[in-house]
Amino acid sequence: MASTVVINEVSKSFGKKLVLHQINLTVEPGEIFGLIGPSGSGKTTLVKIIVGMDSPSQGDVQVLNTAVPNLKLLQRIGYMAQADALYSDLTGEENLAFFASLFKLKKDAQKERIAYAADLVNLRADLKKKVENYSGGMKRRLSLAVALIQDPEILILDEPTVGIDPELRLSIWAELYRLKNEGKTILVTTHVMDEAEKCDRLAMVRDGEIITSGSPAELKEQYGITSLEEVFLQAGGKQL
Repeated sequence: MASTVVINEVSKSFGKKLVLHQINLTVEPGEIFGLIGPSGSGKTTLVKIIVGMDSPSQGDVQVLNTAVPNLKLLQRIGYMAQADALYSDLTGEENLAFFASLFKLKKDAQKERIAYAADLVNLRADLKKKVENYSGGMKRRLSLAVALIQDPEILILDEPTVGIDPELRLSIWAELYRLKNEGKTILVTTHVMDEAEKCDRLAMVRDGEIITSGSPAELKEQYGITSLEEVFLQAGGKQL
């Protein structure tokens, strides 16, 4: 089976600033893959290139056997950005309905998916409220619900649990595992090491380069240490 995401020799510069340097990466079908690294390491730029919102200065990316960027491909990707891209003058429900309509979901399917997504992120009781009255954590939860609305084949989540309370974080990860067991592929960025432990495989990113990659167990064994945080430091990373 072909890899879900294939990144080949990708570099990206903004003016003279090199933000990604010769990134090679594959994400396999049905795995949770973590991009780990501190803020400013290049994770978000890489995610935007994978989704097709930005293009590499060199190298190429394929997602689901399709060269990126590709408009049709967006129907098959659920993307949650680090900054909430929501309409604050609409209610939570209206936001979900709007994004569902972009994916040409039929009315019945739309209702079903809105209910599923709202339940998953524990927002059912707040759907009639305008988003401008949501807390930061509620907006993150709504953004995750939007990413799931069209039942995508691949989920790309940029720091999905920032600002979310620990209990809900656990339930979101439980759902990510369930989606993985359904065969979905999930790419998640985080700087939280206990979330890194939950991934099948990881790539540690620092200063636009992958400094090491593998499963959490492989990385700890390779470096002979018991914490991923120490792996990051040993591999040439700085304190997260």
